Amino acid sequence: MTFTLSVTLPFDHIQHGDEFVSMAAVHECSKAAEDAGFWSGTVTDHPVPSYRWLDNGGHYAQDPFVMLSMVAAVTTRLRLQTNIVVLPYRNPFITARAVSSLDAFSNGRVILGLGAGYLKPEYKALGVDFDSRNDLMDEYMRAMKLAWTGEDFSFEGTGYTAVGNRVLPTPVQTPHPPLLVGGNSKRALRRTVELGDAWHPFIVPKMVTDTARTASIDGDDDIIEAIEYMKVHSEKVGRAVPPPVIASSTFQIKPGFNAQEAIDHYAHMKSIGVQGSGASVLATSRSEWCDLARQFGEEVISKVD
Repeated sequence: MTFTLSVTLPFDHIQHGDEFVSMAAVHECSKAAEDAGFWSGTVTDHPVPSYRWLDNGGHYAQDPFVMLSMVAAVTTRLRLQTNIVVLPYRNPFITARAVSSLDAFSNGRVILGLGAGYLKPEYKALGVDFDSRNDLMDEYMRAMKLAWTGEDFSFEGTGYTAVGNRVLPTPVQTPHPPLLVGGNSKRALRRTVELGDAWHPFIVPKMVTDTARTASIDGDDDIIEAIEYMKVHSEKVGRAVPPPVIASSTFQIKPGFNAQEAIDHYAHMKSIGVQGSGASVLATSRSEWCDLARQFGEEVISKVD
């Protein structure tokens, strides 16, 4: 299996104005990511974050499906990846419709990274019960899979009911776009095995995850342990092949970055059982961002397999 590489698209960097928050930025950065050979471009999801989180290292986020629709319009090969959509924030059929439409019109390029999220104030602002997020996550994944069949379906959900409803067109990818399940907890790993197509860990130190109210993945041992846990749970529930591991961004592309260091990093990730990862580009202008992305393509992506 070829090692896949994603790139974090820069459209959340509102501090740089229309360098990244503009249609010109969508055109130039999306095409640069595609030209560089990245497998996918990723966007995240924070509709209404709290000022406390923003002022302590958090970040803004554009609407993921709006952004990926624009990216789709100016590219032909780049996969369109959410990293991640906080699934319990929206009625699952609204999300299923957005995904189905985007996959149909992009000719099957959607990769749906999804997770339960961790920002309690954002949950409160959206009127969703924070403590129910894991149960809602499992429920919503099941509901979306029914909607993507293209057949009439019925589903009894939490505060909503579908009785003989239908969603068309279906996604181009069958039975649906890849579901990359985020989250580092044991429950997230079980969810990946039971409902997902790949595990999508966010590899961060414990000191960060203590603040974010999410389990930490901090180093090789944690990843290897999680892979073994999924293997055991796969055997328990009758899944023939355990889900692959497609990590979130694990390398920063900065001016003067060391290409060999990046190549060695991804080779090491592959050696411990990770089949894909990502990179983020640190730049203050879109021209710099595009130049670094293309340089990374020439010096790193072309040499990673």
